[in-house]
Amino acid sequence: MSQQLIDLLLTRRSAKPALLIEPGPHPEQLGTILRAAARVPDHKKLEPWRFIVFEGNARAEFGRVLSDACAAEESAPSQTRLEMERARLLRAPVVVAVISRTIPNPGAPEWEQVLSCGAVCMNLCLAANALGFGTSWITEWYAYSSGVRAALRLADNERVAGFIYIGTPKEKQVDRERPDLDRITTRWSGQAP
Repeated sequence: MSQQLIDLLLTRRSAKPALLIEPGPHPEQLGTILRAAARVPDHKKLEPWRFIVFEGNARAEFGRVLSDACAAEESAPSQTRLEMERARLLRAPVVVAVISRTIPNPGAPEWEQVLSCGAVCMNLCLAANALGFGTSWITEWYAYSSGVRAALRLADNERVAGFIYIGTPKEKQVDRERPDLDRITTRWSGQAP
């Protein structure tokens, strides 16, 4: 057992997107991150997920999509809010949208496919963390926006599982309180309650 891996799992922490600065992963590192992300349980080999990568100028271009969607979908957003949306993906050097896509298959229920996509998101974060990058897996309003769905050309069977921001942490995040395992763990005794 690798103590280094256990230490990573026990100490990993999401970073606030605004605290993720250059450098982000270079193409080879991003390829490694995405390959590791895709190494998850995938019943029936359906690949019920895919990636959309935003880097370089594409982040600002997508910011215009976010601003337009916000203006169309919200009641009178302020100019400050629209500017914030235009700059949203500029908070980190690389952003990966993980798209969940369910495929009708009696051998792999939809729930299993959604769980597989969640595992992809977590693997993506862990792989980036293992390479020294900070990550933030978030949805926010734009993951549920019809205008953003259209801009991303999502099919009817697709949803945004999250936008994962990746970059170099500007500062170490303080840890937060973690679950009390005694409160959330039970052991089956073989007896019905």
